[in-house]
Amino acid sequence: MFNSHIEDALNVHDLREMARQRLPRWLFEFVDRGTEDEVALRNNRAAFERIKLKTQVLIDVSKRDQSTSLFGKSHGMPVGIAPTGAAGMLCYQGELALARAAKAANVPFTVATGSTTSMEDVARLVGGTLWFQLYMWSDVSMSHRLVERAKDAGYEALVVTVDGPVNTNREYNIRNGFTSPFRYNRRNTAGVLARPGWLFGVIVRYLLTTGMPRRENYPTDLKERFTHVSSAERKTKNDSLSWDDFSVLRRMWPGKLIVKGILTTVDAERAISRGADGIVVSNHGGRNFDSSMAPIEVLPEIVDAVGSRTTVIVDSSFRRGSDVVKALALGADFVLVGRPTLWGATVAGEAGAARALQIYREEISRTMGYLGCTSIDMLNRDFIERIVTPHLPATM
Repeated sequence: MFNSHIEDALNVHDLREMARQRLPRWLFEFVDRGTEDEVALRNNRAAFERIKLKTQVLIDVSKRDQSTSLFGKSHGMPVGIAPTGAAGMLCYQGELALARAAKAANVPFTVATGSTTSMEDVARLVGGTLWFQLYMWSDVSMSHRLVERAKDAGYEALVVTVDGPVNTNREYNIRNGFTSPFRYNRRNTAGVLARPGWLFGVIVRYLLTTGMPRRENYPTDLKERFTHVSSAERKTKNDSLSWDDFSVLRRMWPGKLIVKGILTTVDAERAISRGADGIVVSNHGGRNFDSSMAPIEVLPEIVDAVGSRTTVIVDSSFRRGSDVVKALALGADFVLVGRPTLWGATVAGEAGAARALQIYREEISRTMGYLGCTSIDMLNRDFIERIVTPHLPATM
């Protein structure tokens, strides 16, 4: 049922195009696009393009090694899989496919709160280095129960996402007929029928086995089907949270505690003062706040402020291995990727997600060769050259 030529994907962009051809438009754009005018989405990529790397020549780089240590644990490469709640809609049991690919590559996999496979099943059926991503809900006690479940299931880290206090404004979802609650109409139904590979390989397969996927980490009374989320959505946002709520999590959670969604040194300092073991510099892949800064732009100042006292991870719009190397050279300890491994899983399940990670591995290795580096630890800001693009005068 999958594309049997996953090796034809030479880069992440190829995987994205293969996924676009497989998925209904409304589902593809739900994952692929940003918010409002998509300024943040475009700026994330433009920020990478403004950073250049300095090469070194006539250095023996025949024994390049990109293994790295994170929270005292060795990993095969400096890239892990970020939390992506839609995985189970793009691929049958998509979370298991992603987890297996991550385990085989010896990198962390982050199970999302909105996962269609329960955190317990991922731990029981796959294992590996597992982190759990937590949203704090309006009924905070529900989130606390998730924390206890993750602790009981043996998860090594809790990743608390803090950059979504209110609903986003993704207007294209409305135009595509992908609303909450989901309502079938001519447009989205035609999109499904036009993608028989996805329809039969994912939806029909669910219908013949477990029924339409649900958000299996939600409390029992909120485990609505993926296409019927109205009551759940009202309860899973919380615009009254404070750092005091985070301190409660610190007391509850015995493992590594990570704050995801940091974009300023002030918030980075607050996270450390409240007991965070690490931060993820992130703007949610450009999906939440359209006026947000690109994480790679603010990474250096955050590293300078707190890098010696905490683990600094970064995500959002990493599409090439050279992007990863730029972040590491700027001081990041690790990088998370979301959409690229989703595209791989969409196309070929576990093999597709593994192909996405392999692409990053190959591109990181090649970039290290050009820089004259044989290990990740050798990367630093001496390799960075910033290209400043002059601001053009505003037009009326």
